[in-house]
Amino acid sequence: MALNTPSVINLKEPKSPRKATDDIIGSISYPQIKPTLSPRAAKGPALAADLLEQHNSLATRDYFLEESRGAKWAEKLHPLSGPHDDGNSSKVPVFVMLPLDTVTQGGKLHKPRAMNASLMALKSAGVEGVMVDAWWGLVEKDGPLRYNWEGYAELVEMAKRHGLKIQMVMSFHQCGGNVGDSCSIPLPPWVLEEISKDPDLVYTDRSGRRNPEYISLGCDSMPVLRGRTPIQVYSDFMRSFRDRFSDDLGDVIVEVQVGMGPCGELRYPSYPEGNGAWRFPGIGEFQCYDKYMRASLRAAAEEAGNPDWGIDGPQDSGEYNQFPEDTGFFRREGTWNTEYGQFFLEWYSSILLQHGENILEAAEGIFQGTGAKLSGKVAGIHWHYKTRSHAAELTAGYYNTRNRDGYLPIAQMFAKHGVVLNFTCMEMRDGEQPENAGCSPEGLVQQVKMATQAAGTELAGENALERYDPAAYGQVLATSTSASGSGLSAFTYLRLNKRLFEEENWRHMVEFVRNMSEGGKNRELAESDTQGSDLYIGFVNEKNIEKTKEILLV
Repeated sequence: MALNTPSVINLKEPKSPRKATDDIIGSISYPQIKPTLSPRAAKGPALAADLLEQHNSLATRDYFLEESRGAKWAEKLHPLSGPHDDGNSSKVPVFVMLPLDTVTQGGKLHKPRAMNASLMALKSAGVEGVMVDAWWGLVEKDGPLRYNWEGYAELVEMAKRHGLKIQMVMSFHQCGGNVGDSCSIPLPPWVLEEISKDPDLVYTDRSGRRNPEYISLGCDSMPVLRGRTPIQVYSDFMRSFRDRFSDDLGDVIVEVQVGMGPCGELRYPSYPEGNGAWRFPGIGEFQCYDKYMRASLRAAAEEAGNPDWGIDGPQDSGEYNQFPEDTGFFRREGTWNTEYGQFFLEWYSSILLQHGENILEAAEGIFQGTGAKLSGKVAGIHWHYKTRSHAAELTAGYYNTRNRDGYLPIAQMFAKHGVVLNFTCMEMRDGEQPENAGCSPEGLVQQVKMATQAAGTELAGENALERYDPAAYGQVLATSTSASGSGLSAFTYLRLNKRLFEEENWRHMVEFVRNMSEGGKNRELAESDTQGSDLYIGFVNEKNIEKTKEILLV
């Protein structure tokens, strides 16, 4: 995941009028999934009293009591049953992503009072915990090996008071310039200084455009960051995190997601939206033109006995916003399926896989014995999935075509290190996508589910776009469970914001969490029970409700 940006794009943007060609294969047939959630908005008071009665922090309780002084309360409480304590193995715990700027540029927790109220609300809804980015650009901002974890420590203590778990993301990429990015957090200043001296440290496309979002994997083993290799820098960062939070790992911090590329995902930045180069549903471009990647390609070509193949990347792979049939490389009988094309794609995908291997091997050694799960994120690149070449996946580094399963090797690598594979676009349906883009998020998710099952590693999921509607929740519910054992081990919802707490959206969310905790079973809530806890609140002063909503996280 990557947390800061989804790996799929808003499908409401204007699309190309291009029609699907005969390169589009017959789509997989899926039954229509009936939404399992009630679309009815809650009519009773939504949040304030529920928050007040469910929170176990005296300090915050006192704050709410002070705010509601003078109000008359009539309450009837029933015991609150935890969503994950009945031994039901089919339950899927739900986490919620926190805002990108949860920790400020100064290293402090952003809006702590609002965060406290928001965590209280999530706990009242039965949410298992939250996910937050630990930004490299914030934590190691002041210089090499100088780490500031204080804002995250404050969040951990707050989550602990509420009885919430945390998925902590080691975010070694910049925030800003991609879909959903609401703030800018560049790489550490001292790293940017090194990039200014040697621009080849970052990914580069065929036109020479540099992408400062993430360090190129081409220099993984070179001491280009003031005497340390990128892998050593990432390892030192994770080791510092482990030492700072040793008492909380496995208890409060139950998962560490290891960033391995742009948006935190194991991929190349082949579809950069921030610089205006790419727009959905373009095929993207290969990112192998920095001097370190070029050297690797030359070495691979010489080893293969064809030195000419290492002179440059493919000459006929087109541009960011083209379609497969517009190029010589990706078209139906294109270069992708020749001996040269297979060589190039094997090299391009294998060094990405090796990059993930290097980072996860380091993470496994660092976090072994802490009790925290490790996870990694893979992008849900569903456009042009129905074509033979799967062009958009190929430029991102996933060698997945009609003739080759590109996700099984990734799943096997994750399984080797005991890492959960986190995948996106769980809320998407094929019928919602534009016909000309050859999309199949459902087919892609099914393929990844099969790959993780075959490899023997856990699969967790996220939604790719902000969705609050019952149809999206229903799709996640359908995806999350499986009689064959290929369901989800956890689901992380994108993302905590003010809209989530709007009355109807909040009700849908609460119902979704309850349904996930019951293994996908649909159970509508009573209109007076807005959190699925059998808790009834008889009367809440409207003024106090609004005060509560005002301090919730914006």
